[in-house]
Amino acid sequence: MKLTLGFSPCPNDTFIFDALIHHKIDTEGLEFEVFYDDVETLNQKAFRGELDITKLSYHAFAYIANQYVLLDAGSALGFGVGPLLISEFEISISDLQSGKVVNRKSEIVNPLIGIPGKYTTANFLLGLAFPEATNKVELVFSDIEDAVLEGRVDVGLIIHENRFTYQDKGLKKIIDLGDYWEKQTGCAIPLGGIVANRNLPLDVQYKINRVLRKSVEFAFANPKSGLDFIRQHAQEMSEEVMYKHIELYVNKYSVDLGEEGRKAIKLLFDTALEKGIIPEIKYNIFLT
Repeated sequence: MKLTLGFSPCPNDTFIFDALIHHKIDTEGLEFEVFYDDVETLNQKAFRGELDITKLSYHAFAYIANQYVLLDAGSALGFGVGPLLISEFEISISDLQSGKVVNRKSEIVNPLIGIPGKYTTANFLLGLAFPEATNKVELVFSDIEDAVLEGRVDVGLIIHENRFTYQDKGLKKIIDLGDYWEKQTGCAIPLGGIVANRNLPLDVQYKINRVLRKSVEFAFANPKSGLDFIRQHAQEMSEEVMYKHIELYVNKYSVDLGEEGRKAIKLLFDTALEKGIIPEIKYNIFLT
């Protein structure tokens, strides 16, 4: 059986999917047609129901839980892994909250924030922490640092491996939004998950979950097995940075969400619903 599969070219995704798509494990008769896209493109494909299996933001998942079900394997949750707000100059949190920022050149009212997509969990967290920060422009996540440096945006919301590169470019952190979430809730921050189309037979959904878990477990047992594949799709970065990225986003929740992971996801959705950020979810989101 051949299935369409979408995930990002980021090291954490290529790390966990390497064994699955290259048949380093028993895929139980499943074959995969793979699409590599940034997270917001994957979100939009999921909204259109284009893929059988896909990585997507938890924020986006809230809108399509009627179409897709969340797998227990493959998720990115964790502590200290949240998106960062950055700028070229020092900005205080109080200034950002007030909507008036003074830099070394001028006073900026309602600063423009570059975000990696409307339906990313990063943007969701930004809305929770700074509901008044509404002047936003959507950019491909890998372009945000340059947009800040070139003055096209005043503030950038960065994710993925850019956590490890912004300081090298002279950019400064305003706040870690993952840290904000952790202090508010005590829970890991759910960033992205792997979902399967509900139109697939239930036995196939379970098979996908089993195979994906085996792929993650293989990656942990053989961390350098997929190095060439990971490097092929990553942005220009050293092996050290690639594996720092992987260590940050691939952990026990990637093998199995467990009770703790499911609790964090449910809290994320309950909080978002209470704030009016997402619609009510009327489906069981978990594969049971």
